[in-house]
Amino acid sequence: MDTQVRHDSQNNRYELYLEGTRVGLMDYAIEAGEISLVHTEVNPAQQGKNLAAILLRESLASIREIGNLRVIPICSYTVKYMEKHPETHDLLKGSIEDAVAACRWPGV
Repeated sequence: MDTQVRHDSQNNRYELYLEGTRVGLMDYAIEAGEISLVHTEVNPAQQGKNLAAILLRESLASIREIGNLRVIPICSYTVKYMEKHPETHDLLKGSIEDAVAACRWPGV
């Protein structure tokens, strides 16, 4: 499975490509040294292939490389991903417990 994550800074999003076709994206907003991860989606025909996790892993790695942004996870998938991956907690603006508490998705 050939995947690639591309940063589209003009549209404030990271995009996931599978075999050259865009199959997912994560939208964000940046303000005052904070990046709010607001929406993550994968094409329904491509779900169940761990693609959203690949998108998040690579997007967070890119944010880490930028180096000066604190992450505010708003998207429920992002909150759940970061909760399961403690190696990402240093990127958070607050604690993972605060992010989980603020998440509106009942499954979190």
